[in-house]
Amino acid sequence: MKYSFLILGFLLFFSCKNNEEEYHKPESAIDAGREFIQQTLKGKFNAANQYMLQDEDNQFWLAKWSKEFNKSTEQDKAGYSKAAITIYEVTDVIPDSVTIINFSNSYKNRPQKVKVVKSNGEWKVDFKYTFSGNL
Repeated sequence: MKYSFLILGFLLFFSCKNNEEEYHKPESAIDAGREFIQQTLKGKFNAANQYMLQDEDNQFWLAKWSKEFNKSTEQDKAGYSKAAITIYEVTDVIPDSVTIINFSNSYKNRPQKVKVVKSNGEWKVDFKYTFSGNL
């Protein structure tokens, strides 16, 4: 009986785990950028936030992006969710520290850029760059 409760507890714990919140430490700038982009396209902004450099400006832009996404039609949300990412160019501005990824998604097919930086040994997206273009 005691083991039944233990097994039930483990099952409940693992079944309630939110897959959106899963974070896989990126091994490269491209991994971090791709994960961030995919999560935002799917509307999973809590998950995207985990791949982002944590500062006030980045939080502002992610919240704004989330708000705009949530105003989208269900058709647009579905289009973004199913979109593939095309990476056109990867530029190592500062090798092993700062990378710019030029990409688009197959739904809107509009060129965009995202900056990825190495912070405390981890690759993180500096989302504000997408809007300001400042290195």
